[in-house]
Amino acid sequence: MNQRMPRRQFLHAGVVLAGSSALAGAVTRVARFASPKGGVRISLAGWSLHRRHRERAMGLLDFPRVAREEFDIEAIELVNTLFPSPHYSFLQSLCKEAERHRVKILLTMVDREGDLSSADREHRLQAVRNHHKWVDITRVLGGHAIRVNSGGRPKNVEDIDRCADSLARLGDYAAEQGLDVIVENHGGISSHPDSLLEVLRKAGRDNLGTLPDFGNFPEGTDRYEAIRAMMPHARAVSAKCYDFDQDGNETSIDFRRMMRIVEQAGYRGYVGIEYEGNRLPERDGILAAKRLLESIAVASPATK
Repeated sequence: MNQRMPRRQFLHAGVVLAGSSALAGAVTRVARFASPKGGVRISLAGWSLHRRHRERAMGLLDFPRVAREEFDIEAIELVNTLFPSPHYSFLQSLCKEAERHRVKILLTMVDREGDLSSADREHRLQAVRNHHKWVDITRVLGGHAIRVNSGGRPKNVEDIDRCADSLARLGDYAAEQGLDVIVENHGGISSHPDSLLEVLRKAGRDNLGTLPDFGNFPEGTDRYEAIRAMMPHARAVSAKCYDFDQDGNETSIDFRRMMRIVEQAGYRGYVGIEYEGNRLPERDGILAAKRLLESIAVASPATK
């Protein structure tokens, strides 16, 4: 999806939405730390259902209904590559479906919009501009953030500086609309917490943060310590999962240990299920992840 909607059109769309009784509250920023003390609020990442999308078994307008009716999940995270259209009429329809099914739209994960660490300055600045439309779109949909990819090489000073400059520029644009820009460990600089935190330090914007993902780390990385390092800056959390054993535990990631780290960081926002396995059907994998997260929340001493 490479079409662009003029910024003025999106800002006008936000005004229209704010005044619409059918979509009342749709443009209200989602609270970052909204879950009950000791509890966990579960969201569903759109990528968990990407096979259904690719097989045309569902479209993005079906996502709020599927989240609520199939999984009883109250919040969703969108993926830009699964959007069929950038037009305002489509966004309005998506807002109406979310309102109808009492589902919050939290954020948009943005891929394939250019390298924010590119050594070619014009290419890099174009990548920043490419992300602007997703800030606009997410604002219209009532989300609080866009997730971006860092690109670049970890521990490379030039790439870190270039990425920091890009994020500072994008952060300034997003701040105008009250949105955050968050970076997931998703390859390049971002998969090495020390390099990612250096980028955020150099960028120096209050609305920049992280989206710690339980997976996505290079081989040999201590994923638990990496998540611990990212959590103080977390504005969202991704419970990446691949498969489950007969007792309902994730086979490659210790979810209980991960959730202790999340809780110890004082995070009270949504934890997004991102099922990426192949053995189980998407529906079964999502439900297994939900059961596991709920069992951890119930077992937590903080909930007793």
